[in-house]
Amino acid sequence: LQMQVEWEPDPDNVYLTSGGLDNLALHKGSTSVVDHFGYFVPEMSDVDRWYDWVRSQGAKIVKELKTHRDGARSFYFSDPDGIVIQILFHEPVSARARQNAAR
Repeated sequence: LQMQVEWEPDPDNVYLTSGGLDNLALHKGSTSVVDHFGYFVPEMSDVDRWYDWVRSQGAKIVKELKTHRDGARSFYFSDPDGIVIQILFHEPVSARARQNAAR
């Protein structure tokens, strides 16, 4: 698997892609543990629908809905074991998700 830089907004953050749905976000931090898992959705409106559903289930919202400076939209919540999950729409990756869903 060969990955390429998709976006490097600053020296502490880089987003890599394999050109498919495999993506890796690297963020400079003070620990070596996994910070969170992210799941891409095909449409921006899907983020809001997932947010509503997650809240209706009583899950803890870690970071509220946000549209990021690159146009992505996401929110973070924790599962019952405390694992942080991000639901994310990011057009370059989400477009690939739509293409795969159409197959």
